[in-house]
Amino acid sequence: MNFNDSPQESIYRATVREWLANNAPRYTVSRRAPEVERLGIARAWQACKAAAGYARVSWPRDWGGTGGTTIQQMIFTEEEARYGVPTGFFGIGLGMCIPTLMRFAGIATQQRFAGPALRGEQIWCQLFSEPGAGSDLAASRTRAVWQDDSWLVNGQKVWTTGAHYSDYGLLLARTDASVPKHTGLTMFWIDMKTPGVEVRPIHQMSGGSDFNEVYLTDARVPDSQRLGDVGAGWKVALVTLMNERVEGGKDRGPATEQILALARSIPRGTASVLEDPAFRQKLAMWYVQAEGLRFTRLRTLTALSRGQIPGPESSIGKLVAANRLQDLTNELIECHDQFGLIDDAAHAAMGGSLHHDYLYAPGLRIAGGTDEILKNIIAERVLGLPGDIREDKGIAFKDLPTGR
Repeated sequence: MNFNDSPQESIYRATVREWLANNAPRYTVSRRAPEVERLGIARAWQACKAAAGYARVSWPRDWGGTGGTTIQQMIFTEEEARYGVPTGFFGIGLGMCIPTLMRFAGIATQQRFAGPALRGEQIWCQLFSEPGAGSDLAASRTRAVWQDDSWLVNGQKVWTTGAHYSDYGLLLARTDASVPKHTGLTMFWIDMKTPGVEVRPIHQMSGGSDFNEVYLTDARVPDSQRLGDVGAGWKVALVTLMNERVEGGKDRGPATEQILALARSIPRGTASVLEDPAFRQKLAMWYVQAEGLRFTRLRTLTALSRGQIPGPESSIGKLVAANRLQDLTNELIECHDQFGLIDDAAHAAMGGSLHHDYLYAPGLRIAGGTDEILKNIIAERVLGLPGDIREDKGIAFKDLPTGR
């Protein structure tokens, strides 16, 4: 397949570049800036994109998009990445939660949330992982019990990205413990200001608090906020998770041009780091990985353009992207020798973004499925290798041993 731009795509890319050059510089912000500052600029940038039709190019017009192609969406994303504009606050909502609503919610719910999310007025999170159900998401113990014409929810979620600034979230809860674990789950959407919802940020070694614990204590959720059938939450969750791995498979960290410029500026012997054969070998590997990520993402976007659900191959991109980021940032910091200890944004290379990405990368290797889980998915569902032995298969959730 020829992945070069067609004549029409070349024209579109030129249009996008011109628009970004005229608008994006006003919204650039350092990743080391305070969260409240980045969030404010991110909302303004999202609204600017929405007004110009670039917030989600491939979405249908009824949902606030322009009805463009998935390739046009990727072109815009590629060009946008050249600027230091904040976009991460809306990735979960626009890339995972809203597409799930579009598939399982009614028209009124879709119309209620798609536009505000697109314009940056509302932010979404995923209430999935739990202290005892991270890699094994189907082992969720948060319970939703039908009581007085609504669902009464009790439980704890953890590692919920952006919960502390989110307005809404997708909530996976157990509604039936008398059946096997995958068949007793139900999905809901929930207002994060619902009484009984408490968010506690987790301080991370990167200096930020992107992750959170969320406690639900007698939180009432109307049945109108249910997504899919009762007991069919695992099916809904899979749609969200596949989209999550599409988002997680994006190339992250400095672009190749930035790496080259940085390597040229670091002396080594009588030349620069860029002339070091060992470094050049690593540089070649990073480039090949970046191209592999790009082509894998194009493959996934092609499936999406045909109305298909992203397949298990999305796990490859997420696995490679997270490990590439950790290896790349570690090597670039090490190249600075003792100066690499400095992460002050005013003095460190790339404004300290290398250090931020390096400390963030381990969390990325856990979020959206750990490395080990993704390798299992690739082995079983992509390569067709025999699956792990499952001793809990066919056993009611309430009868599973808890280790207590």
